Amino acid sequence: MTDPVLSIENDHATLMQDGIVGHKAAFSREWAEAMREDMMKAFWAAIQRPGGAVGRGPRRWYVEIHPEEFGGFVELTTHPWVVGMCRAVLGDDYQIVEIGFDTPFQGAMNQPWHRDFPSPPDTYNDKRLTSLAFNLTGVDVTPDMGPFECAPGTQYDDGRSWKHEMFPEKDSWDRYTERALRKHPQLGDISCRSALMMHRGTRHDSPIARPVLVLGVDSPGAGHAELHDMMVTQQYHDALPPIVRDHLVCRVADELVPVTQKHDIEGLVMGTE
Repeated sequence: MTDPVLSIENDHATLMQDGIVGHKAAFSREWAEAMREDMMKAFWAAIQRPGGAVGRGPRRWYVEIHPEEFGGFVELTTHPWVVGMCRAVLGDDYQIVEIGFDTPFQGAMNQPWHRDFPSPPDTYNDKRLTSLAFNLTGVDVTPDMGPFECAPGTQYDDGRSWKHEMFPEKDSWDRYTERALRKHPQLGDISCRSALMMHRGTRHDSPIARPVLVLGVDSPGAGHAELHDMMVTQQYHDALPPIVRDHLVCRVADELVPVTQKHDIEGLVMGTE
């Protein structure tokens, strides 16, 4: 892991304005390559069991894993930038509620513009974010790899009239496409975003899959932990540093049971283009 040049105050301000902010070269390329191996190993295991992977559109899947299945979990959750952003946005009692990854393959299509869950009143009324998603790419992203596309500043849109409070009508998409930015992160980069900012995966023409890790973090009471089912063994739990253990919302069990995906986003099952 490289020593980050931290600018939490500036990055916090950017996040609150745009809904997303990045930190370049937060981790070494070797660390990120090991992360990719963990993701692809978990994907091939999950895709073979019922409920192990959930479709997010044609040739695109989401897989949740347990912290122990990702060798870099502790390094990620103790990284000064990750900890600093969580504390700045969510408070000192932030909760780690999700670890998983999204993987588009060749043939994945443009997703509809969406957010990942309905906006709470804290956000659309008071412009306070109660959850964060950290993303780390498993490859150097090129334009043909279906880059992540986002519409900065839309995290505060109300959305209560949308389908499932997540999917605006297609005739309103011009607002998002006009401000859309496509992201091309490299191995070792990390981003922090609001999952309420309008975004989508784009058409993936490359033969190279593009797995991207997702770390979900809540403020107390945000309620997203119930969408997930993280589990750790007692031995792993006991060995975690307090800065991780004290924030991790999970079950402690004698042995790990494979995750059955709960966070199914119905509107993403079909691609749009």
